[in-house]
Amino acid sequence: MAYLTDIEIARAAKKRPIQEIGEKLGIASEHLLPYGHDKAKVSQEFINSVQKNKDGKLILVTAINPTPAGEGKTTTTVGLGDGLNLIGKKAAVCIREASLGPCFGMKGGAAGGGYAQVVPMEEMNLHFTGDFHAITSAHNLLSAMIDNHIYWGNELEIDIRRVAWRRVVDMNDRALRQITASLGGVANGFPREAGFDITVASEVMAILCLAKNLEDLQERLGSIIVAYRRDRSPVYARDIKADGAMTVLLKDAMQPNLVQTLENNPAFVHGGPFANIAHGCNSVIATTTALKLADYVVTEAGFGADLGAEKFLNIKCRKAGLAPSCVVVVATVRAMKMNGGVAKADLGPENVAAVEAGCPNLGRHIENVKSFGVPVVVAINHFVTDTDAEVQAVKDYVAAQGSEAIVSQHWEFGSKGSEALATRVAEIADADMANFAPIYPDEMPLFEKIETVAKRIYRADEVLADQKIRNQLKDWEEQGYGNLPVCMAKTQYSFTTDPNRRGAPVGHSVPVREVRLSAGAGFIVVICGEIMTMPGLPRVPSAEAIMLNDEGQIEGLF
Repeated sequence: MAYLTDIEIARAAKKRPIQEIGEKLGIASEHLLPYGHDKAKVSQEFINSVQKNKDGKLILVTAINPTPAGEGKTTTTVGLGDGLNLIGKKAAVCIREASLGPCFGMKGGAAGGGYAQVVPMEEMNLHFTGDFHAITSAHNLLSAMIDNHIYWGNELEIDIRRVAWRRVVDMNDRALRQITASLGGVANGFPREAGFDITVASEVMAILCLAKNLEDLQERLGSIIVAYRRDRSPVYARDIKADGAMTVLLKDAMQPNLVQTLENNPAFVHGGPFANIAHGCNSVIATTTALKLADYVVTEAGFGADLGAEKFLNIKCRKAGLAPSCVVVVATVRAMKMNGGVAKADLGPENVAAVEAGCPNLGRHIENVKSFGVPVVVAINHFVTDTDAEVQAVKDYVAAQGSEAIVSQHWEFGSKGSEALATRVAEIADADMANFAPIYPDEMPLFEKIETVAKRIYRADEVLADQKIRNQLKDWEEQGYGNLPVCMAKTQYSFTTDPNRRGAPVGHSVPVREVRLSAGAGFIVVICGEIMTMPGLPRVPSAEAIMLNDEGQIEGLF
């Protein structure tokens, strides 16, 4: 049987004017700032007006470690949101915006798939409402003002060997990882080593996604540490007098974006920090606004639960005072086979033994999420090649872990395919079974926080960090930053720092290569193994297949 492609389905969508989508959540048209007919920003004035509303139930969707077989976390998030609306619940979806880097690199689009998509798909995966461009501009304005301050006399006595603020661009470009800036003579300033990160790894991105309002945004931007003096004392963005102008550039980007699913249900798409090199969740302001407007809010955290969910629960929930009522862990039969040792080319034939061999990866994630005190449901994202015996093997394994697995066919049937999952998730959320708490306290020393995540979530035996890194962490504690959470930058493909080790490995070590203080965002970035904050393009980037067809439509974005 031939199926329509994701892009064919998206183009056939019967979208409603964005004002009608806003009405479903009680947002009057004067509080929507439209970008065309099918997307709009929600005004800060309206957001302020609903703060006394009762919060709805928060449902987090996460997944096993990603494999080339595909898991469909965003697809499940959208499908579950549509399913909740189908069974009569007032539900909204909250997901991240897509970065141009992975769109033109390896990952492709990020708007769901099949009959569980958010539209307009092409705009969401490209420039959308310009939020990422605003973040890039604000970040690089600060970079320019630092170098300009040094050029005009360096009144703050910045040690140009210790400028900590890099530049960013929303593209995978390995050539920019390490550069030499200000070459070309006296008129261009003082030559120094510098570099670029991808925009989604910017502290400005993290700050926008964690800020509660414009005042909080400017306070956080001002707290960014941009450099150090010779006596090692920090220089802040507010010392450079950049925080006000940066806030101006981010004023509109701070307002959440409202779009719709294929079934015309509301979806907030806002912010987009990576989950392997940042904290991997959509914005706090989008999530908290949705909770004031809907009875159920379905949101996702990037990559596997060892990264996205861990950071959602330890960082975002801690910072924003959120507590999920239920967590959905997405898995596929195909991915279980890959974790069980089957090559991608051999996933078609039934192989129950391989499914059973791969299930410990799923079991590890279930156990980890439960350790936060939150009930877990497994969504088996159904593929048409799955056999009954393979699906039953996953169900039996999950039942033995004290949870339940529900087949969801949202990709093929939309909300009708996710009705059973939505019904069970709503029952669990309504039962108030969660007793959520982060897995480490604020007052725990920073290195112990790193060890806690490595040992309890990754099941590592030890964390390897040289004395320089340990001393840096102690210095930050003495400067008053010891109460911050840690944001682990690690490969998404494995519980280890080796992307090729699938399954549920134990007895490994986690090498820490570098630590970075994100004082404005309010966390310590811990860079582990070979992870890069500026990814490179693959041998055959997706960009090679992206083009306009004869009708002027975009091809190859999915």
